[in-house]
This record gives sequence, C-alpha cells and structure tokens, in this order.
Amino acid sequence: MPHSPFRLLSPARVRLGVQAAYALFLLYAGWRFFLYVRWAMGESEDFVPKPPSVEGFLPISALIAFKRLLFTGQWDPVHPAGLSIFIAVLGMALLLRKGFCGYICPVGFVSSLLARLGTRLGIARRTGPRAARLLSLPKYLLLAQFAWISVVSMDVESIEGFLLSPYNFVADTRMLQFFLAPSNTAITVFAVLGVGSLVLPYFWCRVLCPYGALLSLLARLSPVAVRRDPATCVDCGRCTHACPAALPVQRLERVSSGECMGCAECIAACPVKDCLSVTLPGKRRLPAWSIAAGCVLVLLAVWGVAQALGIWDSPLPQSMARRFHMMLRIGMITH
Repeated sequence: MPHSPFRLLSPARVRLGVQAAYALFLLYAGWRFFLYVRWAMGESEDFVPKPPSVEGFLPISALIAFKRLLFTGQWDPVHPAGLSIFIAVLGMALLLRKGFCGYICPVGFVSSLLARLGTRLGIARRTGPRAARLLSLPKYLLLAQFAWISVVSMDVESIEGFLLSPYNFVADTRMLQFFLAPSNTAITVFAVLGVGSLVLPYFWCRVLCPYGALLSLLARLSPVAVRRDPATCVDCGRCTHACPAALPVQRLERVSSGECMGCAECIAACPVKDCLSVTLPGKRRLPAWSIAAGCVLVLLAVWGVAQALGIWDSPLPQSMARRFHMMLRIGMITH
C-alpha cells in the first residue's frame, strides 16, 4: 500500500512550505496594496482595489476594535478584515496552540530562516528552560503596556474616536511607508534583531513580541498538545534540543506551555516511533501535520464567513479613503 504523501513530509518541510506559501501571498498582497496607495495618494490614475489582507499588520487597531465589538456589538468599518484576521488568530491560539506563530506569521518565517542560518554558521546558542522563561518576560511586560494604553484606559467613546480618526484610516499606508523608507534608527533596530536571531533563535518571537505573548496566554487553554510516552522514551534529549522555544520536552508528559508553537520539530527529532505525538484530550493521536492544516483551515473559514457576512471589505467609499490619503500626502496627518 503506498504511503500517504503527508507521511513523506517531515514536520520541518510542512512548516516551511506553509510559511513560504503564506509569505508569497503576502508579497502579492503587498504589491497590490502599493499600487492602491499610489492611486489613493494621487500618484497614479489606475485604480487598484485595496487587498483587505494587509490589515492583518494592524494588530493594535484590531485589538481596540475587538473591545468595541465586545461592548457594542458593532464591527469595525474602517479595517474590517483586520478585525476578522485578529479573531482568526485568537481562535488558532485557543484551538491549536501558537500555531499562528509557527506556521502563519511572516516574522516567524523570517525568524525560522535566521535560526537555520545561525545553526549552519555555528553561532546559534541555546538556552535552558529557566533562562528561556526569564527571556520571555519582556514581551509580557510590553503586552501589559499595550493593553493598558490601547484597551484598559480607553472607554468606548475614546475607542470610536480613534477608530474613525484620519490617522487610523491611513494606518496601513503609514506602515507601508515605514517599511519602504525606514529611518536609520529603524534599520539599526532591524539589524540588531537580525543578529540577535542568528545567535538566539527566534529572538524577537521569544523575547519581545507582545502579540506572541497574548497568544501564549490563550494557548494554555488549547486542547491540542504534544504528549510524551514515558514508557517508550529513551531520554536522549533530542526533542528538547530541537524545540525552538527551548522547552524541556524530555521531562514533560504533556507539553502544556503557552510557548509551544505546535511545530512538531520535537516529534521529528525523536528516534522512537510514537513516543511523541500530537494529541487531543483522552490521548487521541493526531497526525503531526494537523496543527499546520488546522491553522490554514481556521484562516480560510474566518475569511469565508467574513465574506458571506459582508464584513471583510470596508463599506466606506473610496472617495473618503482618497481624501484622507491626500491629507497624508501633504502632511495634514502625522499622528
């Protein structure tokens, strides 16, 4: 009987394939968005529809809109796709651990490539579990700061004022401008993060990313987890060495840490068949690629529902968007 094609793919290849496919999609969306911005700012007469998926790069705006949704039941009309993507990412964390970080996030993709390069250059350094926990503290502090400023301290009236402000209308365009013409300070920060990621794999994700910190908190509730069978384990330590989050897999019966990305690298590294596996409650085993497939399905399902409900594309007229972009162009929108 021929093997399933999924069995011939290692977890690393599945992960790299999903990450690369999503990265290519984002590059295409980014190019379309660039053409849209040129039209919106009066630099081109050729209208190109804005790709709503770029709103996924506005997590703070989406977080604020999510609070408004909870308190008023109203969907964000300015960046509706951003709110949809934010809810999809929260759903992934609750169902599939930090699968978004492991398979979807473009920063995670770059981090994984830098980690591979650092390993090949022989400069990558691993940390023990205790050091890993200490290194993760800054991102939780950043999350607390963002949550206080952007959510806790803002009432509904303040939130609506922000969401409907000219600044929020062009927030995605300002993000594009930032990446197209970064300041010297930004270039220096990117260089430091890049070098840091070569030496300490997933430096940004593990140490500084507040979005990842939020998902880590939710991932603790996920029913899916990697489980180790102590009876068959030979205590070789390969699983712990392979874990990008430096989790002590070989000492755990169930990897319940919120830092687990569900990448299944530990399963691939284990020399004992079925010692490590992705499981549901009741120890029901799942294929190693199930978290990757689940993340893609959640994203597609939320996109389909948002399309069906008419909450994916902004209902606001393009004339309004172009007016705000022209204001940005002449410097009337700065903060």
